[in-house]
Amino acid sequence: MSSDSPTSGFVAFVGAGPGDPNLLTLRGAELLGKADVVVVDEERYGALLRHCRAGVEVVSGDVVGHAKRGRLVVRVSEGDPMLFSSITEEVAACVAAEVDFEIVPGVPPATAVLAYAGIPPATSVPEFRVVDAAQDQDWSSHAGCPGTLVIYNGVAEAVSIGKALIAGGKPDHTPVAVSSGGTTTEQYTVVSTLGRLQADLKHAGFTEPALIVVGDAVGQRDKLSWFETKPLFGWRVLVPRTKEQSKSLTEQLISYGAVPEEVPTISVEPPRTPQQMDRAIKGLVTGRYEWVAFTSANAVKAVREKFEEYGLDARAFAGLKVAAVGDATARALVEFGVKPDLLPSGEQSSEGLVAEWPPYDSMLDPINRVLLPRADISTDTLVAGLTELGWECDDVTAYRTVRAAPPPAPIREAIKGGGFDAVLFTSSSTVRNLVGIAGKPHNVTVIAVIGPQTANTAEEFGLRVDVMADKPSASALAAALAEYGAKQRQAAVSAGDTPRRPSQNRRGARRRAK
Repeated sequence: MSSDSPTSGFVAFVGAGPGDPNLLTLRGAELLGKADVVVVDEERYGALLRHCRAGVEVVSGDVVGHAKRGRLVVRVSEGDPMLFSSITEEVAACVAAEVDFEIVPGVPPATAVLAYAGIPPATSVPEFRVVDAAQDQDWSSHAGCPGTLVIYNGVAEAVSIGKALIAGGKPDHTPVAVSSGGTTTEQYTVVSTLGRLQADLKHAGFTEPALIVVGDAVGQRDKLSWFETKPLFGWRVLVPRTKEQSKSLTEQLISYGAVPEEVPTISVEPPRTPQQMDRAIKGLVTGRYEWVAFTSANAVKAVREKFEEYGLDARAFAGLKVAAVGDATARALVEFGVKPDLLPSGEQSSEGLVAEWPPYDSMLDPINRVLLPRADISTDTLVAGLTELGWECDDVTAYRTVRAAPPPAPIREAIKGGGFDAVLFTSSSTVRNLVGIAGKPHNVTVIAVIGPQTANTAEEFGLRVDVMADKPSASALAAALAEYGAKQRQAAVSAGDTPRRPSQNRRGARRRAK
């Protein structure tokens, strides 16, 4: 029977991989997208449910019973389901019940965790041995392995395993690494030798899942480590923005190794009365304006939604000149089908736009009006500047920004208690609103701001500004924080210290350094 079109039920055992949800195989993602039922440990593998269609049933029960009702069941298994198999009994149950099944391999931790730790599975000695400490092992036989020995489920017995390998003839200076949380931003690796393992693991606090790696390949970690050396590796970064705005910023932070947490501080809502925007859109279509100036992506979104409400599209901008402030605003316009005619070449702000805006010339400009669809809290800088240049401005409230509801108590406690390593402020309002709904960030938290105005607001609230973007964009702000993190890491390494995250410097913080 084809697994693509089950008629009497089908079970797919899908390997989840080593921990990073992006290491799921294409076949695994395809089956999750077709599943009627998913059997999964949501705490460990809940991120994989993003591949599922709406309405999928998520359970933790028997796979055969669901398949017998004619459903496509995906059973998510840890790692590679056929390596030290955890699904043997369930597969046997499918066979006994005459339910068709498929086993989809996962990326095995034995190779993936080593790759993320910068340890090649095999070096000059091409032997790679993987054993499960949960099963009885003759460690003296493994002591003779000339290549790389990888041990699953052995972290609790790591010291005794090391002693047994030495007793079996393995030199006590043999390199060994212990890595937990592999391929995730919780990854933590200690490098030692069999003889020093007890002392080096004394305060490490390892828990499963973890791997023990024994052999000369461990010595390559200094040259090949790429994951744990990312500039913001393991940093818990607060992103106080709206959900829509934070997606690309979150992805960028993840690429630097950070663990971003989105905490909305601003809710974007329509104007209290729509008449002003209705008149503005009518004027735009009937030729009332020479220019339209957008100072935010939210303003573009508000105008676009009004266009859709009236059955209009980007063609309504024909004959108009369009100005924009900021990369995100320009991208939103291009996605709408409108190419901006004017972008500040220097500072991306209202001041920067005014500096390059042409003065009104009655010989060149048939109309002297400019439409400014903006937030209700926008400043008058742009209006004043354009008025001085001879333009008449229709300053229209396109959307309102209101303070969001307070975040859950654990988030508020982490903000005030130093649980976050950094917070990114992308506007003065995010500073005011975050402090208003959650309190001031702890003094160990790195404060990163998008520009001078936001820095001034942060300082007014008693916050120390550590990082400022070289241009006012969220992407530049994330890059500036990454540069700061890289310098902090390098300074620690140069001083012979273990790099520490800012949150590990607060009083009472856990002393295990990553």
